[in-house]
Amino acid sequence: MQTVRQLLQVKGHDVWAIGPDTSVYDAIKIMADKDIGALIVREGDNTVGLISERDYVRNVVLEGRSSRKAAVREVMTPRVVCARPEQTLEECMAVMTEKRVRHLPVIDGQQLYGIISIGDLVKAMIEEQQFIIEQLVHYINR
Repeated sequence: MQTVRQLLQVKGHDVWAIGPDTSVYDAIKIMADKDIGALIVREGDNTVGLISERDYVRNVVLEGRSSRKAAVREVMTPRVVCARPEQTLEECMAVMTEKRVRHLPVIDGQQLYGIISIGDLVKAMIEEQQFIIEQLVHYINR
């Protein structure tokens, strides 16, 4: 099974981060511009949270807040579930399912190494299954 490290070697290590005092509007704008579903919230070198489209809907829209006035720190998820580069994609899928999260920042020691989404995992798993199927078909047809 593929590891998170292997996935990030293909996907890349780019991580978009913002500060906790950024307006929610600006955070959502960045997500839309970058076509991503979440941003890491950092103060200096420390990860202090994660803001996702889900956080926006639940903590801004449904509560009637103004996205231009609310700060990210008011609506972000402060307890961030993380992955390690050596974990398998299956392990990460299990964590995401159990914790009901769609994004996992990847931490290598104290360093932010990347971020993976449920979509990244599904895509990688499908590609791996397709490869196995092709190999089996090739073997059978020999």
